Amino acid sequence: MSRVRVLGELAVLDDVGPPRRGRAYPAAGATSALLLPAILLLGGLVLWPVLRTVHASVTTDGHWVGAEHFRTALDAPDTGAVVGRTVLWAVLVPAVVTALGYLLAAASRRSQEGGLVRLILLVPVALPLVVTGVTFRLMYDPDPSRGLATLVAARLTGRSAADAPQLLGPGLVTVALMSAFVWAWVGLAVLVFRAALDAVPPNLADAVRAYGGGRRHVLWDAQWRPLLLRTVAVVFALVAVGTSRTFDLILVMTPGSVRDEAAVLALRVWQTSGGTTTGEGAALGVVWLVAVIGGILVAALFVRQAWPPPRAEAPPDPDRVAPPRRVFRLLAAGAAVAWLVPLVVLVATSLHGQVDAAARGWWSAPPGAGSYRDLVTGTELWRTLAFTLLLATVVTATVLVVALLAAYPLAWLTGPAAQATGLLLLAASVVPVQVIAGPLNEVLGLVLSSGTARGLALVHVALGVPFAVLVLRNAFADLPAEQVRGARLGGRRWWGTLRRLARHNLPAVVAVSVLEFVQVWNDLVVGLLFSGPEATPLGLFLAGQSRGFVSNSGALAAASVLASVLPVLLVVLARRQLVAGLVSGGVR
Repeated sequence: MSRVRVLGELAVLDDVGPPRRGRAYPAAGATSALLLPAILLLGGLVLWPVLRTVHASVTTDGHWVGAEHFRTALDAPDTGAVVGRTVLWAVLVPAVVTALGYLLAAASRRSQEGGLVRLILLVPVALPLVVTGVTFRLMYDPDPSRGLATLVAARLTGRSAADAPQLLGPGLVTVALMSAFVWAWVGLAVLVFRAALDAVPPNLADAVRAYGGGRRHVLWDAQWRPLLLRTVAVVFALVAVGTSRTFDLILVMTPGSVRDEAAVLALRVWQTSGGTTTGEGAALGVVWLVAVIGGILVAALFVRQAWPPPRAEAPPDPDRVAPPRRVFRLLAAGAAVAWLVPLVVLVATSLHGQVDAAARGWWSAPPGAGSYRDLVTGTELWRTLAFTLLLATVVTATVLVVALLAAYPLAWLTGPAAQATGLLLLAASVVPVQVIAGPLNEVLGLVLSSGTARGLALVHVALGVPFAVLVLRNAFADLPAEQVRGARLGGRRWWGTLRRLARHNLPAVVAVSVLEFVQVWNDLVVGLLFSGPEATPLGLFLAGQSRGFVSNSGALAAASVLASVLPVLLVVLARRQLVAGLVSGGVR
């Protein structure tokens, strides 16, 4: 403990103990005030709806029925297939994304084209899943005269146009959906693995070689064991959580005739209960909720160590890292070309009018700007864009303020209290909104916000606060001791200290802001469940345009391109801060 004079007053600095122990924590009264907004939001709009859903799953009209709703829901003829597909999504897709992410991250290191490859792979990460669904439905159109992938598959298999493989048919629709999801998420895995590989000191590999280790030993002892095993767990967990939110992709990409063959719990819960709370829908929601939270908590316990490793005094010399072999560089270049194809299909289709896009493929008709001209001269798209921009801005600002206030006192917890807080925040951040839609609408009805823009914003804020608090809490807790002391000296009140700490954690603040803004901008499911006539967000507008898909494909593609410009720009510009924010969200 140190005593110094600041502006003539005695200041006491608690700088004893580990560097993460609080030297700038607020007083008890201030702590309660700082935590109150987050507690009210999470208690009223997350915890209570979860408890209400659990109650509805074991009662009927207030009377206890035990496991009856669970038996009825699970004994339905196709529920087993739905659960099986959900498990397949949660296991297979994260494994593919993780493996591809590592291979492409390693293949694009230390090469002239590596930066361009990673930039191309990153673009799909920022696209709304609605836009991804539109893009791949255009590619997989069952008519070879319009669907590029169908045409290529027909020629590769030597089939006629009438016998072309139906990539969106009952037998292949799940594979088609998974391919779209992998395309959208691999870029995120590449960024995280690239950051991990850059953080591995090259002298570890030198030490392994000095003891006679070969390439296999270098890979295991100098990369996987010190860092990459935890990185695999982080990436796998992130993608697994993402697969639980494939509602947007399935709803837009699958034709209505095969939607049941592609359904997972995300879709089935909505089909069963929609925006209400029913017995069978609540039971399915509880099963889904337990699986999602259980899986993410297991992954969190596996990656409890800090990521990335502690800052080295001397950063690794990049010149000591050997460039990848030629075959891996060709793999990275081939992946970049493959990832560009769907983007080319979307942009090329948007350059065709309604008749051309519906009657023939984009490669067989001259391009034009008719679809864009019709959109920009109308008012509906501009009204939707303006509302979504305002909604995303207000929600992002509110989430950031609430999260900063709550993260400040929580950052100085240590031991079991810190770990328990992190696990609770992590669990709250992965609650599927379909599971709590009914109780949430009940709460919004009490405050006269159901079906309004205010209610839509409240739901987005409540869903965004847990992850934002988790990221900022860990960022505050990892600050060097000297920066915390400086913030304490410079801020004579807690708000001054908090402002200085936030300035030191600017990358985490940027990451939270960009992630929240893009999440709200790209959303469909929250808008579908909670919006009203006066509040139509962009995702809901695009989903509505997709109902007449073939006849409206040109205008829909143009609207998708316009809707994607802002999130892509934000993610590309803030990609380094996003990686830092994601990996700092682990449980300490």
